[in-house]
Amino acid sequence: MKQIPSTKHSAKPRPDQTDWNKVRQLTDADIAAAVADDPDAAPIADTAWFAKARVTIPDKKPVSLRLDSDILAFFQEAGPRYQTRINQVLRAYVEAHKKRA
Repeated sequence: MKQIPSTKHSAKPRPDQTDWNKVRQLTDADIAAAVADDPDAAPIADTAWFAKARVTIPDKKPVSLRLDSDILAFFQEAGPRYQTRINQVLRAYVEAHKKRA
């Protein structure tokens, strides 16, 4: 079976273009105003939001699953929590197919 090359270390780092002095000078009010002006920004969660928030734990089932060795190696090479990444890929697949139906 053909091995999939890993791109884990192939990307060249880009030079940092962030003006960190400007970032350090921002106040909480400056950040809140920037968020309020950005239509794509998620709202800032305040204490009222956290008071209403509920933590839900997904219903996970232990399974025995046979995977091709190269597929398993690909996920394991990325480090700990490889099973979570496999679950995320499977969830994305399911969600994509639900949208088609």
